[in-house]
Amino acid sequence: MELEALRARLDAALSERPRIALDRSDLVCAAVLLPITDHGGPHILFTKKSDSVPHHKGQFSFPGGICEERDASRVETALREAWEEIRLPADAVEVLGLLDDTATRATPFVITPVVGIVRGPVTFRPDGREIERVIEVSLDRLRDPAIFRTEMWERDGEAHPVHFYQVSAADVVWGATARILKQFLDILDDAEAIP
Repeated sequence: MELEALRARLDAALSERPRIALDRSDLVCAAVLLPITDHGGPHILFTKKSDSVPHHKGQFSFPGGICEERDASRVETALREAWEEIRLPADAVEVLGLLDDTATRATPFVITPVVGIVRGPVTFRPDGREIERVIEVSLDRLRDPAIFRTEMWERDGEAHPVHFYQVSAADVVWGATARILKQFLDILDDAEAIP
């Protein structure tokens, strides 16, 4: 699929669907950017957290972090964090819309995912403190059922599904990031099913 075709489908799908917003005072507000890049076809960008961060050490995530009082919106939080973590300029991102809020299970966060297309060439530079490296995975690879699996895990006496995407031999996207990614891919699948 070409980037502009993807953009048109997502634009329509995100604007037409009701979004689930979680407003819980017991959770810390955070936002992430789900960046779509173009390398001869759409790719999704992930960041690998360093071992020195307080939460989710060594895990793959989307650029993002905790909402600060100076942020006017969740979109602003996601764009600010993307600049701080990987030097993605806010003016290089075309924001398409928001996915459903996602609560983390092991930490007290509620994450608002912001979907955006990275326009123009950008040289991503991980900050080295929070972010160790950046990977971009083709949308075709992420949609390959062979790299996806779900396990049932128990937390606080409740079973819940945990998704895993084996994006390369050494790299696995899982947890809240995989839940956000699955939501994104499901929306895309639903949009493609509509004639």
